[in-house]
Amino acid sequence: MDGVHYRGSAISTATTPINPGTPESRTQPNPFDQYSSTPRPNNPFSTPFTSRPASSFASSSAVRPPPPRYFHSRRVQKGEVEQPWLKKVDPKEKWVTIFPLVGLVLGIGIAGFLVYDGLRSVVHHKYCPVLSDDFSEGLNTNIWTQEAEVGGFGNGQFEETTITDENVFVQDGKLIIKPTLQNADLITSNSVINLTSAGTCTSNVLSNCVTVTNVTTNEIVQPVKSGRINTKKGATIKYGRVEVTAKLPVGDWLWPAIWMMPVNNTYGKWPLSGEIDIAESRGNNYTYNQGGNNIVSSALHWGPDAANDAWWRTNVKRAALHTTYAAQEHTFGMEWSQKYIFTYVNSKLLQVLYTSFNEPFWKRGNFPAYNSNGTKIYDVWSQTGHDSTPFDQNFYLIINVAVGGTNGWFQDGASAKPWSDNSLTAKYDFWNANKTWLPTWQAEGAGQMEVSKVEMWQQCDGNENN
Repeated sequence: MDGVHYRGSAISTATTPINPGTPESRTQPNPFDQYSSTPRPNNPFSTPFTSRPASSFASSSAVRPPPPRYFHSRRVQKGEVEQPWLKKVDPKEKWVTIFPLVGLVLGIGIAGFLVYDGLRSVVHHKYCPVLSDDFSEGLNTNIWTQEAEVGGFGNGQFEETTITDENVFVQDGKLIIKPTLQNADLITSNSVINLTSAGTCTSNVLSNCVTVTNVTTNEIVQPVKSGRINTKKGATIKYGRVEVTAKLPVGDWLWPAIWMMPVNNTYGKWPLSGEIDIAESRGNNYTYNQGGNNIVSSALHWGPDAANDAWWRTNVKRAALHTTYAAQEHTFGMEWSQKYIFTYVNSKLLQVLYTSFNEPFWKRGNFPAYNSNGTKIYDVWSQTGHDSTPFDQNFYLIINVAVGGTNGWFQDGASAKPWSDNSLTAKYDFWNANKTWLPTWQAEGAGQMEVSKVEMWQQCDGNENN
């Protein structure tokens, strides 16, 4: 055939020589040119015809080819697109809105109830001041009593408390309680410390007044001296508030405490008549496994005998916020009424222990009918008719720094503890390790408790005798 037929028309494939110097010489015949007004360049990578500058055309009056057509979007008008989901609403969709709203309402309601219940349970009593001492005039002996003992309240503590200004003194307007080493001669040779014969013992229990060293058995006198003071003579309360502003000590195996004991053993010997621990801590640093001076603990001690002390039911710890209780002063407080007792640090909002007197302590304790010796245990609290018994009598305040002990306050086998609670030579073992713990007491500002203010208030709205 002489040509290619497309849609019934013959298109010749023959070519005519063209002057290579003219623009047309750069264009090859294209069987589809009849459908396009723009000649296709011979070189597919050359600049498209439509993008040539105007100066390349022979004359400005020459007819330019139309620009290429691109896709142009247009705004969809309202109603042009069908929305079938609006025509038929799924009845389940409403719960997507209802459930969050119900949860929000319930959350607000529960929060409101908790706030109301907290305000309702904390009665705003009227308080009358009993003691406010900033030690600006020294240690007032009409209020404070320095204790001289070696017994350590049955905790097997390693300190002898003294009445000298070596261990309790006022410096720069602050009360200082500072542990110091015992006279080495009393430890390295057979000796006796008898506070009764010296007329200084503040206890009427002989074992709290006498201690001995026996070099044969490695039994030694208390290896450390320290201080303990109380307000039994000058300030006591039955229901009220206490606040002690103090910086706790730094030093391994130190045991600072701010606590209260009953003026009289109304219901029997400890712990039948109760004990209130406002704040206890340890001088060890924060790495200590039971919590060092970054932790304070509050507790109530109560029970029919020492073996059945139910303190663990009313014991709470609180960690310091981004610091330690030995880095700066903190206010350790307690509020106590006929309905509750709670402790706090710095603010009532930072509560440590909260115990509500909403049931008798005997019922709360769930004590056995007999003790380990087979002796029947009797309920001596419920007869008062007060759910707060034994915490319904006058208590006095105690502040001290104890050292060591064999009652478990420092756990055996943990954090390189140098003695065992069950050892007959616990004090001796502790003393022999003094090269490890004594340096931790001797850094600047370490090894002592500093108290800047003590305040006590008595509830005085007419209900304190209930």
